[in-house]
Amino acid sequence: MSTALLVATDLRKSYGPTAALAGASVTVRAGEILAVMGPSGSGKSTLLHCLAGIVPPDSGTITYAGRELTAMSDVDRSALRRSDFGFIFQFGQLIPELTCLENVALPLRLAGVRRREAERRARAWLAQLEVEDVANKLPGTVSGGQGQRVAVARSLVTGPRVVFADEPTGALDSLNGEKVMVLLTQAARDTGAAVVLVTHEPRVAAYADREVVVRDGVVHDRLAQSLERAA
Repeated sequence: MSTALLVATDLRKSYGPTAALAGASVTVRAGEILAVMGPSGSGKSTLLHCLAGIVPPDSGTITYAGRELTAMSDVDRSALRRSDFGFIFQFGQLIPELTCLENVALPLRLAGVRRREAERRARAWLAQLEVEDVANKLPGTVSGGQGQRVAVARSLVTGPRVVFADEPTGALDSLNGEKVMVLLTQAARDTGAAVVLVTHEPRVAAYADREVVVRDGVVHDRLAQSLERAA
């Protein structure tokens, strides 16, 4: 069994009177693809944002590679997100004024990599995600499927240890969604990155090694539930 890389214990997070997380605990192992499922409003996106250090929980602990994420300063968490974490969102969130190549190279440029080297690495990832032909196009001029593959390339270009994907196929048709998932999971396995995949679609979750379900702000292991029902 792979080593535990990211461990959340008893996370609680409320927005006003609404509890988004109510004692959620989950472990992400190195190199695994974990699907986080649940209905709308169940707390699954809040869980992802807490795990990624974007949103601090009200209580509970998150440990990443032996370091307590919840005890870090905002500056240290931001640095960690640049160096160790990659992100894919439902609508890509590419910067419209930059070309697709510049979008992919941006995380490297922010990390201090020289432009020529950053664009070389970015172009290699665009080729791997089969969208090298859109390198010099603006995001608004490419298809949704192409744009999302550009976003996947951007998430992987820094060599992250964890990729957080929040409904990465939610804005795509089924054919483009399947293509994005095939390329994302293949690239993650090639690089050894773990993927935390938030989705409500069983066909997307099927690409994961393991599934958990968030219900009423608590994480339930789907395999454990199935075994309990079988017993």
